[in-house]
Amino acid sequence: MFRDASSCNTYNYGDALYWDSRYIQEAGGAFDWYQRYSSLRPFVRHYLPTYSRVLMVGCGNALMSEEMVKDGYEDITNIDISSVAIDMMRRKYEFVPQLKYMQMDVRDMSFFPDESFYSVVDKGTLDSLMCGTDAPLSATQMLGEVNRLLKPGGIYMLITYGDPTARMPHLNRPAYGWNIFLYNLPRPDFKRPGGGSSTKSYMEPIPITEKGTLPADYVLEDPDSHFIYVCKKMDDTGLSSIPTYRLASEIL
Repeated sequence: MFRDASSCNTYNYGDALYWDSRYIQEAGGAFDWYQRYSSLRPFVRHYLPTYSRVLMVGCGNALMSEEMVKDGYEDITNIDISSVAIDMMRRKYEFVPQLKYMQMDVRDMSFFPDESFYSVVDKGTLDSLMCGTDAPLSATQMLGEVNRLLKPGGIYMLITYGDPTARMPHLNRPAYGWNIFLYNLPRPDFKRPGGGSSTKSYMEPIPITEKGTLPADYVLEDPDSHFIYVCKKMDDTGLSSIPTYRLASEIL
């Protein structure tokens, strides 16, 4: 009732001890959740200027920030709850001035002043909290901090397994005032029936119903695909036209 129970296993993905243990076992390897930068690049380049200050939350040992720097991004601050991951990444990128690494809990980023970043990128971190204890509270704390850190007009880009039924009630709270665009990407290893190529344009936003769900006639090409929510922080003049969605108990 209070967690993403259907997508979680017995691990507490919101616990620093779990992640410290995992990164010790991986011993300096690299792992990117869900999608590699090559798949996400069209969305990142479309919404995030290369000169903008970027916050990568839950960076882990992923290669995405490195690949963004190779693609021209100039200032990426990476945070993670795991001190083990941060220590490894600091050593790895010691001579890459565009990348900074800090141990931090996304539920309390008070180290940073308000409106410190133009963009916040989240590839699986909100999902991890939704698998932890006190999931609704943790999600609210994290998203409140993300909103505080975004400049007006800034972008929170969430890559997640959560469909709009599970994620829109958390993202579209009136306190945030975000204008949200939704996209869908098949898994990198997804095989289409018959081996044909897709006719869909993944860069075309998916309309969201007034109830905050996918349209009834929308068919997911890959039933286990990933969703990209591009949340733009509005100024006060744009808030009145944004709909809100009730947070039903079964998706808290």
